[in-house]
Amino acid sequence: MSGWHELRIEVARDDAEPWSDALLEAGALSVQAEDADAESPDEQPLYGEPGMAAAGVDVVPGWRRTVLAALLDASEDPQAVLDAAAIVVGRPAPPIAEVRFVADQDWVRLTQAQFEPIPIGERLVITPSWHATDDPSRIEIVLDPGLAFGTGSHPTTRLCLQWLERALPAGATVIDYGCGSGILAIAAARLGAAHVIGVDIDPQALTATRDNAQRNRVSVEVRASSDARPAPADVVVANILSSPLKLLAPMLTDLVKPGGVLVISGVLERQIDEVSAAYAPRLAMTVAGLADGWACLAATKPR
Repeated sequence: MSGWHELRIEVARDDAEPWSDALLEAGALSVQAEDADAESPDEQPLYGEPGMAAAGVDVVPGWRRTVLAALLDASEDPQAVLDAAAIVVGRPAPPIAEVRFVADQDWVRLTQAQFEPIPIGERLVITPSWHATDDPSRIEIVLDPGLAFGTGSHPTTRLCLQWLERALPAGATVIDYGCGSGILAIAAARLGAAHVIGVDIDPQALTATRDNAQRNRVSVEVRASSDARPAPADVVVANILSSPLKLLAPMLTDLVKPGGVLVISGVLERQIDEVSAAYAPRLAMTVAGLADGWACLAATKPR
């Protein structure tokens, strides 16, 4: 059976880049960096979040404990590759955490099999284009995995979709700040919003939002974060991460009309108090939903 070896080692944050480069020089086909503490209480969700450097916050790339997964040709000896990388780095080789065989497969079919339709609440379903749904009682949003964040599978996205599904006022104006794939903007439009604006710092996200809106036959106005600020909206939703949510608190608050609602997610449960504090006293954030260690917060802006 054809395939590859995957060599996994653990290194400190400052060593991740030199060891990655050395493994590639020693013959690795690719090297992927991962948080060694992922899915644990020590997981670090911050990784070069937009706005941190501009706000004077020191941005430290990588994770305190980093796992490097190097893909090797099956004919390569993993230990020999690691020893060659150690010569390049000029340090002793770290212990091998794991070597596993990765069989060659129909990767397109395998990838597609990982993305099934995702029911949201009582009315929505997120489905990739290769899965047809036959449930007339649900509003279908067709969305394929791509370069921009947001397929409905992540808890923070689901939490925001659940809020929109149960609480979005008919005819509302909506701003999706950090729109990514456009999933929240599209959902708002499909759920009856009168006007929807998607804003993002990433040009690829703006392209994805525009294309996905067209595929779903809805109108979403797309703006770069550097463009003129849109007029305040009835609902502003921001599914990003805790640091930009705190840094952007004054601007996000200003984007909400008096009597309107701000919905934010990308917040770990342990970060609820510190993120809420960034919005006080202008907004009193409350927990709108919890899922898998993540929180969605919401607040109505006083009139």
